[in-house]
Amino acid sequence: MSNEAEAGAPQFDGADLYKEEVFTDRKVGTIRVMLPVTADGEPDTSRGVIYTGQAQVMTAAGPMPLTFEIPGDTLGEACDNFGECAQQSIEETAAKLEEMRREQASSIYVPGQEDGGKIQL
Repeated sequence: MSNEAEAGAPQFDGADLYKEEVFTDRKVGTIRVMLPVTADGEPDTSRGVIYTGQAQVMTAAGPMPLTFEIPGDTLGEACDNFGECAQQSIEETAAKLEEMRREQASSIYVPGQEDGGKIQL
């Protein structure tokens, strides 16, 4: 393999490792607990635990997955904060989708024009 090809290879960060545990209520979503570990697989107490939530919402186009961080120092706190964080993620995603819809609606495509035939209004 050439040096040029090696330079673009993804590098796995052995100094920022986490062990993952997954909890679900089988109704609303999933909480992933990211436990920091050293390269030897031992607990790394110098870094904090990270909680992330996963849920999905139904849209006209079908289910849309959501992933969001959850503040908390314990799994119990993460459970308590799940709903509020999921709602915030839904609102942020809806705003992004609306912005994308507006951008798409504000352009007209004309066949045969340069730069894809796109005319901005």
